[in-house]
Amino acid sequence: MEFCEKLQQLRKNKGLTQEGLAESLFVSRTAISKWESGRGYPNIDSLKEIARFFSVSIDELLSGTELLTLAEEDVRQKEKGFRDLVFGMLDACVALLLFLPLFAQRLEGVIEETSLLSLDGVSIYLKIAYYVLVVATAVMGILTLALQNTQGALWVKSKAKISLVLGTALVLLFIISSQPYASAFAFALLAIKALVLIKR
Repeated sequence: MEFCEKLQQLRKNKGLTQEGLAESLFVSRTAISKWESGRGYPNIDSLKEIARFFSVSIDELLSGTELLTLAEEDVRQKEKGFRDLVFGMLDACVALLLFLPLFAQRLEGVIEETSLLSLDGVSIYLKIAYYVLVVATAVMGILTLALQNTQGALWVKSKAKISLVLGTALVLLFIISSQPYASAFAFALLAIKALVLIKR
């Protein structure tokens, strides 16, 4: 018997509706419906809660193949969560460029290091480009951290790509505009993202 059938049978034996079981397990009714129709499996924590609620073992709920599928899915989710955490924190760190003295400016023949907020002596268009990319990257980082558990297909598929594109654009802009410290900082953040993607 499949997990979906076992769950349905256990629920009916207790005289519960899908909504009643959802309330008892602190999940949505949609999740119960999905599990009972065989369109997905609960995560490890939910599975433990189901086993505890019905006083059965996890082995009784799942076959060996289902358990392996669940374990693989759990590992994938943890990897995604780790990647989102790293990408979000690195992108949010780009906001430090507003305050750290990583930009070079020439004043009266002397080159000084300054933060983006204090940067003068560059064209207004270049300064706007700096601000747009730095703020966009920082906002992307904050959104990635805030929306870690969001399951929207478009967001899930595009957030890492957007982060990498913004990071690459920052590095290229700083290199082209001869800002070695800022480009080294942005490149280090981009390299860490690349390492996280390679490791998975």
